[in-house]
Amino acid sequence: MTKAFASQGDTADKKISFVEIGEGLYAFTAEGDPNSGVIIGDDSVMVVEAQATPRLARKVIDCIRGVTDKPISHVVLTHYHAVRVLGASAFNAPQIIMSEAARSMVAERGQEDWDSEFQRFPRLFLGHESIPGLTWPTTTFNGKMTVWLGKRRVDILQPGRAHTAGDAVIHVPDANVMFTGDIVEAHSACYCGDGHFADWGNTLEAIRAFDLDAIAPGRGDAVIGPKAVNGALDRTKDFVNSTYKPVARVAARNGSLKEAWDACRAACDPKFRDYAIYEHCLPFNVARAHDEARGMDHPRIWTAARDLEMWAALQG
Repeated sequence: MTKAFASQGDTADKKISFVEIGEGLYAFTAEGDPNSGVIIGDDSVMVVEAQATPRLARKVIDCIRGVTDKPISHVVLTHYHAVRVLGASAFNAPQIIMSEAARSMVAERGQEDWDSEFQRFPRLFLGHESIPGLTWPTTTFNGKMTVWLGKRRVDILQPGRAHTAGDAVIHVPDANVMFTGDIVEAHSACYCGDGHFADWGNTLEAIRAFDLDAIAPGRGDAVIGPKAVNGALDRTKDFVNSTYKPVARVAARNGSLKEAWDACRAACDPKFRDYAIYEHCLPFNVARAHDEARGMDHPRIWTAARDLEMWAALQG
């Protein structure tokens, strides 16, 4: 039987959890689907990640309204991927923030990414008719910026390239909690199709240096306690390295993409095959690793047509 493309076979609803990971800080998680975060300030609320559609975003809003009636003033987007940003209109936030690098990716490849992800993960795009168009930030930054929610300080910073070239994390110093986006995952595969393998490990170490008390990862359950945080960082680093190293060895001898695929599966299947979206991510990860190992620093743009061509070549 031919394997269903990407996550087209994933049609089951996911159980939503809304967990407090610090005072006034919440992780919205859904069994390996994209997470969102909530930061409650003195007078308003900041949301981290907007979900794929306004319909999904309203589930986040419902959870917020269960704990506060303060207005939503800011939405922060850790990167440009469609499943993270296209629900932003539902929040009616005056400020939408992303890094300048992430905004440039919306301009360069935002529509192609939307079309590609819509094909890959149809369940996440239920209610897509209500998406008004590409999500553009009202505010961008380079390196670091600070937002004050009353007396509550929120630092938004770029720790380095990893999941994309424009990744941002959100740190709340008074609770020492971070929302990491897809730089860190918890028992979920990393999607590396637009990633930077050579940089990812150093970026994880930059996050580790905060000695965090909790993180909300991009996918998977909230990670609470320094020991658990370090474990999540270690497992994410292991996933990235285990993906790249066997592919790089194949690329070094001018081996084919299919040979790289076989080598990556041999290294990763025993450790990660039970991770959320593992089978979905692996072909895209191998393709990007093969490109990077052959000197392609800037990831190629994924399109709906390229997705299918690559999937067919690797899955047989």
